[in-house]
Amino acid sequence: MWEHKPLPGKRATQFRYVRKDGRDAMAVTATESASLLRKKVRVEAADLGRVKFSWMVPELIAAADLAQRDADDSPVRIILAFEGDRSRLSARDEMLSELARTLTGEPMPYATLMYVWCNRREPGSVVKSPRTDRIRSIVLDSGSRQLNRWRDHERDIRLDYERAFGEAPGALVGVAIMTDSDNTRSSARAWYGPVRVLPRVASAR
Repeated sequence: MWEHKPLPGKRATQFRYVRKDGRDAMAVTATESASLLRKKVRVEAADLGRVKFSWMVPELIAAADLAQRDADDSPVRIILAFEGDRSRLSARDEMLSELARTLTGEPMPYATLMYVWCNRREPGSVVKSPRTDRIRSIVLDSGSRQLNRWRDHERDIRLDYERAFGEAPGALVGVAIMTDSDNTRSSARAWYGPVRVLPRVASAR
C-alpha cells in the first residue's frame, strides 16, 4: 500500500489521484515543499528485475541543481531504497542514518537510487547527492525538449544500481515518488503514471 511520508521540518507536497490524457496518474504539486509517496516492498537481490514508470513535467525548476546542497530539487523522482551491509557505511553516513532514525523513527536506507529529470546534465549521467554518498541519481530526461508530454521508462534495476554504486545491490525494500522544491523555494508540478517493479526473467538455456 502506498503511503504519504512527510519529511521532518518540511512542508508537505500535495498528491492527488487523477485521470490525465486517458491514463491513471498521480498529480503532484510542490510549493517550497518536499515529501514522499512511498510503498514498502521486499525483492531479494537475486530476484531484482526491472522498474517501469512514466512521468510528465510541464516546466523545469529554473534554479535546481542536483549536485548543490542548496538547490537539490527535481520536478520528478522515482526512488528505490535498498538494504546492504551497514558495517560498510562511513562514520558520516552512519551519523546521518542515526539522525534519520531519531527524526523519523527509521534509519536511512543503506543505499538509495533515484531516477530524475535534470535541467542540463545528459541522460545517463550519475549524480551523487551533496548530502550523502549513499544517495545517487541517474538522469533519464534533461532540459526542456520533452516537457508537456508523457515520458515512459523501463529500467534494469540491477544494472543501474551497479553502474551508480559500483557494487552489487542488496534487497529492494522501498519504492517512492517525490517532487520537491524546498531547497530552491519555488514551485513544481508533475504527473506520475503507475510504478511497477517487474520480476526478473530467467535467461533461456
